[in-house]
Amino acid sequence: MISPLILVTAAILILIVLIVWVKLDTFISFLVVSILLALACKMTGPAIGKSIAGGIGSTLGSLVTILGFGAMLGKLVADSGAAQQITSSMVKIFGIKHIQWGMALAGLLVGIPMFYTAGFVVVVPLIFATGISTRLPMLYLGIPMISALSTAHGFLPPHPSPVAISQQLGADMGKTLLYGLIIAIPTITLAGPLFGRTLKKMQVTPEQGLLNISFKPDAELPGLGISLATALLPLILLTITTLLDPVLQAGTFMHLLVGVIGDPNIAMLLSVLVAIYFLGIRRRQSMKTLMKSIETAFKDVAPIMLIIAGAGVFMQVIKDGGINVYIGEALKGLPVSPLVLGWIIAAVIRVCVGSATVAGLTTVGILLPLIKDQAVHPELMVLSIGAGSLMFSHVNDGGFWLFKEYFNLTLKQTFATWSVMETIVSVCGLIGVLVLHQFIG
Repeated sequence: MISPLILVTAAILILIVLIVWVKLDTFISFLVVSILLALACKMTGPAIGKSIAGGIGSTLGSLVTILGFGAMLGKLVADSGAAQQITSSMVKIFGIKHIQWGMALAGLLVGIPMFYTAGFVVVVPLIFATGISTRLPMLYLGIPMISALSTAHGFLPPHPSPVAISQQLGADMGKTLLYGLIIAIPTITLAGPLFGRTLKKMQVTPEQGLLNISFKPDAELPGLGISLATALLPLILLTITTLLDPVLQAGTFMHLLVGVIGDPNIAMLLSVLVAIYFLGIRRRQSMKTLMKSIETAFKDVAPIMLIIAGAGVFMQVIKDGGINVYIGEALKGLPVSPLVLGWIIAAVIRVCVGSATVAGLTTVGILLPLIKDQAVHPELMVLSIGAGSLMFSHVNDGGFWLFKEYFNLTLKQTFATWSVMETIVSVCGLIGVLVLHQFIG
């Protein structure tokens, strides 16, 4: 009989071939590979069908609301001008001398509620406008902001990958967010302002069409206070719950209230409702316009949900085929921390496939039985895998081309800027996880 470890390795290689070379849709690729792996494990037709249904249901079941509401909140923050207000205000507050730090903070604040691609498209014109007005190099300004967006994408709920990995590992969403923020600060510092300073002499000129930037007039923007409050409300609610829950007496009204508003689904719903009112209705937007915007946001996140569903099927087949138990036993004796092992596997898959979400969820499917037998905080495991899933983005990653084309870079320049930045984020993330493990482990 072929070793289960060889079967999984072969399945991942086939997955890479289908996604990277055949260019087959990622969801379909996951289904094809999962069925082939199930057949190799001698599973029957009805059993395979049950695994497909179970994998999609168990993975997407509790994620649809969080991811959907996350996309809606990000859309409202972008369309209302709240993201523009946050960015321009941070630049004004920090001034020219410390402008990189203002850009990094703005990137993190905008990046928390907005999915990466949406956040990138929103902030790039702001980077260009700031570069034109200050006459500072575009990459010197852009790298701090983009590194913050990337860090939020890999480490912080409500982004798809950390949310999905948290659910699979049974990690507390509030703690994951809190630990992620602790690690994000030094990571963004190194990958953003400090690395960005080395690029000050690299002059780039974006396409002229992208420099014809139109923004909302300042008078039409929501205030900074309400912009920050609505954008960061999920973070605020989840953090408050994480900090207050252990100190409140069980059974009291406050304990019950904190427990309700701190549930990720309810926290996201409340955040969207607050944003609809303060960023929409209060600013004389019609309910029809707001609902159309929300509908568009949900459509935009649908492809990500399909990828997560496909990865869920793959994980379910590994479980139902008995492969996870074998892998857990095989990896148990390795003289390396599960945190490091998770990072390595996620990094290898990321470099091969390009998608951070695929890398993260595939890694969880492989390591799940091993993690359950180890005394490792699931929240740190989420962050370790998330950090690995950002490793060395290159030509098979859409983010690589997005950055290259917007900044009008050569391939060599893109590798020297974007790919290096992503690698710094990944490595610093792992170091941050290992250091934090020493304090809470």
